[in-house]
Amino acid sequence: MNKGERHKKLLLYGEESERLLFREITDADYDIWMEFCRDPASVQYIMADLMHKPQEACKKWFDRLTYRAKNKLGGMNALIEKETGAYVGHCGLLVQDVDGEEVTEVGYSLMPAQRGKGYASEASQKCRDHFFSNELGDFVVSTIDEGNDASVNVALRNGMKWYKKGKLLQVDYPINVYRITREEWLAGKVAS
Repeated sequence: MNKGERHKKLLLYGEESERLLFREITDADYDIWMEFCRDPASVQYIMADLMHKPQEACKKWFDRLTYRAKNKLGGMNALIEKETGAYVGHCGLLVQDVDGEEVTEVGYSLMPAQRGKGYASEASQKCRDHFFSNELGDFVVSTIDEGNDASVNVALRNGMKWYKKGKLLQVDYPINVYRITREEWLAGKVAS
């Protein structure tokens, strides 16, 4: 499968989970995402340098989305709550460079009002299942900043286990890498 075909398969546009619809993020979402960027707790792990600069943080976020699309590196999906139409957040499969190795990550970020409702686990499990069902690799990871216990809990609920400490190419601070292999995923499906 070439890079363009793989990139398309990494995107979950039009997919859904029990409570969520996955759709493409558009420029119209920018103003909505400003609410995320105004919340210091939202950006403390992913853009700590811009914690008190929400305009710059939002621009950087959307610039990253554009960069990923142009370079066929997967991407985020907007998550919409089916019942109410509420904007829940972003989740998707991202091609990352961890310690010089290209890996696919399940990434997620939720609007402040949508946290604690199980949406991150639901969306990340949908991404994990999509990844393995479409045979996009032998394992998928989540990269989590030290101290981000909420994301660790999501990774664990996603069947992942701590794998190693590492560094993402674009940041210069340590992260923890959690991972689930195809074999572990298949074993979990049989046990369910």
